[in-house]
Amino acid sequence: MDDRISKTLKSWLRDTPRLALLAALAVVFLLPYAWMLAVSVKPKSEVFSAALSLWPATWHAAENYGQVLREVPVLRYLWNGAVVCALILAFQLAFALPAGYALAKLRFRGSRTLFAFVMLGLLVPAHVPAIALYIAFANAKLLNTYTALVAPFTISVFAIFLFRQFFKALPDDLINAARIDGMNEASIVWRVAVPNAWPAATAFAIFSVVAHWSDLFWPLIVITKGDLYTPALGVLRFHSQEAGDDYGALMAAATLTMAPLVAAFLVAQRRFIEGITMTGIKG
Repeated sequence: MDDRISKTLKSWLRDTPRLALLAALAVVFLLPYAWMLAVSVKPKSEVFSAALSLWPATWHAAENYGQVLREVPVLRYLWNGAVVCALILAFQLAFALPAGYALAKLRFRGSRTLFAFVMLGLLVPAHVPAIALYIAFANAKLLNTYTALVAPFTISVFAIFLFRQFFKALPDDLINAARIDGMNEASIVWRVAVPNAWPAATAFAIFSVVAHWSDLFWPLIVITKGDLYTPALGVLRFHSQEAGDDYGALMAAATLTMAPLVAAFLVAQRRFIEGITMTGIKG
């Protein structure tokens, strides 16, 4: 019994500093969101008061959220964001899954060169080709369309890299067994590799949806029609046209546009963590 207590105490002493550090970091990262929620239910007078308090003295949630729902087509912005993110994710997975499998499991001339280009692509910021893409979409008369929002992001080098690393860890015996059964490489990708890649796919889906849901740079360039505004662009227009310095209403709009992301992450968090931990950096 004493030995068991001693081991428990040693384990507790070993883990306490790490857990305390993680808790402190969690507080630091969550504090901006807590402040956003607090401001969204405060009247303007309290937002600019000298007292620093998360808890409002006067609840103003109905007024702030009511103003947003009256003056902003929030559902339209959320719908646009959902359509754009879903289309981008579908194309990215359709390209990245077979590409990652080919780089991980197939031996062909130039595979190392192709993977080097994938790694090089990770170093190129999305802002670099923006001018050329804008000119191309303008000449094709595709500005203010879903195509302009989706097309530049249909191929993700990060997704190819992620799936390549995941498929590297997939046992070769499983692939060879499928080949012995007479399956071709395309069937192996979609019937063997992909069902085993759902953790990595879920992890990438979180990254992709968060990045494109909150993207402001590209929609600000190619979209000028209000009925095609994405959530981030809609919040920006609300700030500049309706909200002004009413930060309570502005934070209410930000909360409404962020809520679907939080809900999606809470639903997929287990798969997300599993996908990250299973996707190692292998050669």
